[in-house]
Amino acid sequence: MSAPLILGLESSCDDSAAALLRGRVVLASVVKGQADLHAGFGGVVPEIAARAHAERLDLCVEEALAEAGVTLRDVDAIAVTSGPGLIGGVLSGVMLAKGLATGLGVPLVGVNHLAGHALTPRLTDDLVYPYLVLLVSGGHCQFLIVRGADDFTRLGGTIDDAPGEAFDKTARLLGLPQPGGPSVEATAREGDETRFRFPRPLLDRPGCDLSFSGLKTALLRQRDQLIAEQGGLRRQDVADLCAGFQAAVRDVLALKARRAIAVYLEETPANPALAVAGGVAANQTLRDALETVCAETGLRFTAPPLRLCTDNAAMIAYAGGALLASGVTHDMTLSARPRWPLDRLATPLVGSGKKGAKA
Repeated sequence: MSAPLILGLESSCDDSAAALLRGRVVLASVVKGQADLHAGFGGVVPEIAARAHAERLDLCVEEALAEAGVTLRDVDAIAVTSGPGLIGGVLSGVMLAKGLATGLGVPLVGVNHLAGHALTPRLTDDLVYPYLVLLVSGGHCQFLIVRGADDFTRLGGTIDDAPGEAFDKTARLLGLPQPGGPSVEATAREGDETRFRFPRPLLDRPGCDLSFSGLKTALLRQRDQLIAEQGGLRRQDVADLCAGFQAAVRDVLALKARRAIAVYLEETPANPALAVAGGVAANQTLRDALETVCAETGLRFTAPPLRLCTDNAAMIAYAGGALLASGVTHDMTLSARPRWPLDRLATPLVGSGKKGAKA
């Protein structure tokens, strides 16, 4: 019996996406970004993002079906990001998924967006449980032991800004285009990372928690000092600032990864592995540093292809299929959730409110 054909939908931030997947084979993956819509605002505007998702998601589905050479009637289940994320966008995806599931009479599976990233190494590299993953993106950063499709233990995470957020803010401070991650990485290639020594936050504190807001503040002060002394920023100044900032993020993640690996190895996994996932996993400098850590500690290192690092629906389809195989389905009461921690037993890193823990 062949694996079910899963239609995945993703709309948690500013990428509208649909994908079709059978087992670990991605038959189609369509992503429509919104960078052009938000470029003039210095970041994602939730209302604009939500409206764009409502207009584009059905087009993504049509393109994915055409790319895969199938019809809606061939789909066996619908998997959709139902949180966490910008609520308007998440709601757009959930409502479309409910309509499709009802009309087709197929199962509906709500997927945690973070689980999609965390399970991507299973899709791309068929990692066996348990493995360690560094989930590092625009809104999240955490070390997780992944034991199953819905079984995660958080070893540590950011107590303030996520690295992707810090990259975006750095780009804005230096007048670079958004999204900030690729802009800072490209500019850093021309810079000297030793010229400016930025802080490495929380390295003097035990554990695997991270902090990046102070790093962003340090860069702001250095920028302002240069402007005051020179009357402005030279191109080389910007490159050196980017290189120094990126080096600080790299060093923090590498050292904290060593600590997380030590905890993970206490479980004596048969096939120890560290995977990096999420949008910031596309940064080659960070990948190289983590690969070196794994080589020195005896772990297999994996990183998804760049197209599966950023938000996409193939990872949602895969996570949905894994949940479906374990008997998980949802009905029309499935809700869109702005907050949804993977490790539900862990103490919230940055507090919680009426809508639950943030992370």
